[in-house]
Amino acid sequence: MASHNPLPGPGLDQTGCDREPIHIPGSIQPHGLLLIAEAASHRVAAAAGDVEGRLTPDWLGGDLSDLLGQSVPALLEGVMIGPGGTVIGVPVTVDGQRWDVALHRSGEYLIAELEPAAADPPTAGAMMSRLELIAQQFERATDLQGLCERAAIVFRGLTGFDRVMIYRFLDDDAGRVVAEDRDPALGAFLHHHFPASDIPRQARALYVRNRTRAIPDVEYEPAPIRPAELAGIDLSDVGLRSVSPIHVQYLRNMGVGASASISIVKDGLLWGLIACHHDSPRLLPADIRQAAALLATSLARQIRAKEEAEAYRERLRLRSAEDGLALRLADGPALESAVERTAPELRALLGGDGFALVTPRRVITDGDCPPEDRLRDLAMRARGQVAADPFATHEAGAVWPDLTGAFAGVLALPLIEGDATLLWLRVEQVTEVEWAGNPHKAVPATPGATLTPRASFATWTEAVRGRARRWTLEEVEAARRLRRAFEDARRTRELRDVNAVLTRTLADKDALLVQKDVLMKEVDHRVQNSLQLVGAFLSMQARAAGPGALAEQLGEAQARLSAVALVHRRLYRDDQIGTVDLSRYLDELIADMKASFGGDWAAQMRVDLAPVLIQTDRAVNVGLIMTELVINATKYAYAGAPGPIAIALEQHRNRLRLIVADEGTGKHGDNSGFGSRMMAAMVARLDGEIAFLDNTPGLRAILTAPILAD
Repeated sequence: MASHNPLPGPGLDQTGCDREPIHIPGSIQPHGLLLIAEAASHRVAAAAGDVEGRLTPDWLGGDLSDLLGQSVPALLEGVMIGPGGTVIGVPVTVDGQRWDVALHRSGEYLIAELEPAAADPPTAGAMMSRLELIAQQFERATDLQGLCERAAIVFRGLTGFDRVMIYRFLDDDAGRVVAEDRDPALGAFLHHHFPASDIPRQARALYVRNRTRAIPDVEYEPAPIRPAELAGIDLSDVGLRSVSPIHVQYLRNMGVGASASISIVKDGLLWGLIACHHDSPRLLPADIRQAAALLATSLARQIRAKEEAEAYRERLRLRSAEDGLALRLADGPALESAVERTAPELRALLGGDGFALVTPRRVITDGDCPPEDRLRDLAMRARGQVAADPFATHEAGAVWPDLTGAFAGVLALPLIEGDATLLWLRVEQVTEVEWAGNPHKAVPATPGATLTPRASFATWTEAVRGRARRWTLEEVEAARRLRRAFEDARRTRELRDVNAVLTRTLADKDALLVQKDVLMKEVDHRVQNSLQLVGAFLSMQARAAGPGALAEQLGEAQARLSAVALVHRRLYRDDQIGTVDLSRYLDELIADMKASFGGDWAAQMRVDLAPVLIQTDRAVNVGLIMTELVINATKYAYAGAPGPIAIALEQHRNRLRLIVADEGTGKHGDNSGFGSRMMAAMVARLDGEIAFLDNTPGLRAILTAPILAD
């Protein structure tokens, strides 16, 4: 038993296996036959195996279709055979021996491999029915471990091998037997680990390309490709391809007489292998291998479904906990107080043995944590690794070799607020790993020496230190979402503070506005009273002056004053002091004029006013202009006698039109008096224009002006 993780001695060539050209072995396993033909002519240029004794002695230069007893062009028609592609031909029977046929392309050559077929192969329908039942068993598995256990049983029943293992690759490329079905007389490899060097990189690539591999007899003698000029042809897709001598010795050391492997490829990557071992030689026919490959594809889909289901359940658990925390953070006080209140929940969320918030001001902890100075050092190191994203490691000593302590797992989350860092810590877990033999291949300490297969596969236990339980992808994603929750909480607090200030400001503003409204109404009320008093004085002076020009002028002044006073009466009466309804204002103004002109004139005035909302000061100008136009009509249209006067107000888009029309002589003043000058000034203030048109008979005065000031 080892208590550490020793490395091979200096100068040892650990990559020899990785560099071995296993795809061009130059030979095949002798239980089958190989024919190599030119792709253009289909003339056989090379072969391997006992072609002369088991097929025909006249193979060299022969037509591949004739040798196989079937049309090769017809088989290839519409099918482009490329790397990793295979076309299955019709079985061939020679001297009572039935051969399965498969075609592959390798560069400029077409390769036909012939393997002994099963004596009594199952029908396609029977095989499909069996595979369907097996697939249903896969679907009924409740979790990934249960699925792998069922798969081991199923594949052992399909292949008939003594031992079938479901072998899963780990993150460091080592492998672990996660499920096993075996003859009870055999020892168990379940849960045993195998080092990454047991399966070289180029072998893993071939496992993805060529999904099934069989060695019926590990004691076979390789059958070379003849003539030797074509021995370097690529046999990557050929199932008969000869096996590396290193791998053969590896199997012998394990006491295996025959082996087979079926790749488990998930999303294009090698997830694991279905490894089959038999104590004695055993042939795995091509049709069984094809069925096993199809079943492995179904298994890979179920593995993905189970892994995704497990990940979904983990995300669901984390999301549920996150939602509760996010609500507490959003409703809570500032960062330090919020973390202090929720520290136990934060630690439990990501499964930390310890949790800490580190800020320049203070350190808050929960659970099992090192001293404050160590936490500050750890936070500084973690923030140096990443600027903003969560940083996670389950081997802190591998990241920071000088770091000592019981904590091997660190997940750090830098926050924007207060230059703070959240730390989740996991203690070291000393793990005893059971290896199938000593994984460190013993070689002579000679520079450049090549590693050799392990000779023993007896259980060899190694204590692995310096590692904590891994942080899952879902936990790292949860940390990233948690950072957003803290940021949202910070914004919420800032917004809440701003809203509180705004609320107080608005309350003060409302109080000032109420006070202003009271003052404005008081001012308007007093101005109105003053204007009424002035109007009364003008009326008294007009009566005292008697008939004549002075009385008329005083009456006109009183009418103009009424137009201004009326606005103040409306301001005092309404809540809206900035705007008035022009139609109501003009209607009341006309009513006052009717009263002052007498009943004869009142009976002659027709009013048609559309509602128009207008600013108060502009309403005063329009009122004064209308008053002046009506006074002019009463003075000039009918020589002082009562006559029809029509007053209309219209709105067209963003402009108003005021019309005062009579049916009199069609004359108006000479534009030299005070009233005309005042009216011209009012029109200019409105940024409008006034036109005097023939009313046929009479005069039609039209004021056009924008409703709103520019």
